[in-house]
Amino acid sequence: MNTARALLASAALAGACAAPLAAADYPDRPVKVIVAFSPGGTTDTLTRSVTNVLTQKLGQPFVVENKPGAGGNIGTEYVVRAAADGHTLIVNSVGPIAVNPSLNKLPYSPLADLVPMVQIATVPNVLVVPPSSPAKDIQGFLKYVKTARQLNYSSTGVGTSSHLSSYMLMDELGVNATHVPYKGADAVNDLLAGRIDFMFATIPSVIGHIRAGKLRALAVSTSQRSATLPELPTIAESGYPGFDAGSWFGFFAPKGTPQQVVDVVNREVNAALPGLNEQMLREGAEPVGGTAGQFSAFIQREHDKWAVLVRKFAPQAH
Repeated sequence: MNTARALLASAALAGACAAPLAAADYPDRPVKVIVAFSPGGTTDTLTRSVTNVLTQKLGQPFVVENKPGAGGNIGTEYVVRAAADGHTLIVNSVGPIAVNPSLNKLPYSPLADLVPMVQIATVPNVLVVPPSSPAKDIQGFLKYVKTARQLNYSSTGVGTSSHLSSYMLMDELGVNATHVPYKGADAVNDLLAGRIDFMFATIPSVIGHIRAGKLRALAVSTSQRSATLPELPTIAESGYPGFDAGSWFGFFAPKGTPQQVVDVVNREVNAALPGLNEQMLREGAEPVGGTAGQFSAFIQREHDKWAVLVRKFAPQAH
């Protein structure tokens, strides 16, 4: 998290010093920002927070449009096929960008056909259970799943970090559990109703339910504890060292988008993040920012990491 904040601070300073000329040329009409998941989820929430600021700063509406389905592939392909003029963008996440290329045969390549513009945030996944669950803490959960019958877990789609976090943990425990994928935020509803036994969800998507006592939080999936829920242990420190499966989010544009457009969006998002810092941390997201090049290098590392895991998990991942 210290590295993320250092990137954010340096990028914000660079943005403040940048010449504003490019903003006069772009955008010259409303910008459509695609979210490849359902309304109300973490991608949607973060996107709307940032696009509200972009609308105010750049003088044109940044209109969010949800295109969920196929683990984020439908919305992602829509943007891949869009005109590369900066007026159709996408805020995307680890699943469609870094996991799905190894999990599915896609008619496009997210790494080759999309241009990384700027990372918005990283978000830990939190292991949550309904209040009716016998698991009161992470150690109780680890014991419970080894003896329970017919366990199931929900996710925001096949190949998302929500899905693979659960699959990885069940694989570590030697437990068979049924995966129930949803298009997005709907994954939480059956968990709330007690029809699902557990879920790894992004913190922003469930923090309200946790604070209201409607869900019980047990642990986080990242290698470090969450700044929002620092009392929760990590899976790694609960007996499974090396377990690390967080989420991240950022802006992308179609291949061929002018560098001027990338620079404008990068600059303005970096400038917006300090003002959103407190809100994001309160909701469970940790702002990052940085250059487009830093985001691109990070994505490549994530792709390589998940490719190794998917090769192991893919035969049973569906």
